[in-house]
Amino acid sequence: MRHAKSDYPDGVIDHERPLAPRGIREAGLAGDWLRDNVPPIEHVLCSSATRTRQTLDRTGVSAPVSYSDRLYGGAPGTMIDEINQVVDGVSTLLVVGHEPTVSQVVLGLADPENSDPAAAAQISMKFPTSGIAVLRVPVSWSALKLGSAGLIRFHVPR
Repeated sequence: MRHAKSDYPDGVIDHERPLAPRGIREAGLAGDWLRDNVPPIEHVLCSSATRTRQTLDRTGVSAPVSYSDRLYGGAPGTMIDEINQVVDGVSTLLVVGHEPTVSQVVLGLADPENSDPAAAAQISMKFPTSGIAVLRVPVSWSALKLGSAGLIRFHVPR
């Protein structure tokens, strides 16, 4: 999931930018959609940035969370490395991060043979704020690598 729409207050550094009113509303809608469309989330990896933390808070997801400075401004390989460290007992993982890393990771993990081409095309065009990509991961988190998942859905709550 990409964080919800953020605000740009004067004098606030990028890492500390809060959500805009629209982002607060859409993060709540994202949480509703997640509860209705994916199995219960068992763990969350979340960037340490204020806007990602606030997005997660507004979703109402109550799973254990690992906050990571590495997910803020990190390259796609860094995000995959963070995912590879999740314990294998976790079945449903939510990752809350930033663009362009989120879309690059989603498209990189998605095996074209096992993915929804319309969802991949939409993500290739734009991964808007609050966007949620759902991937099916048939391997352990530690074995997750490029091309090893199936992109099954993409949703932008509005």
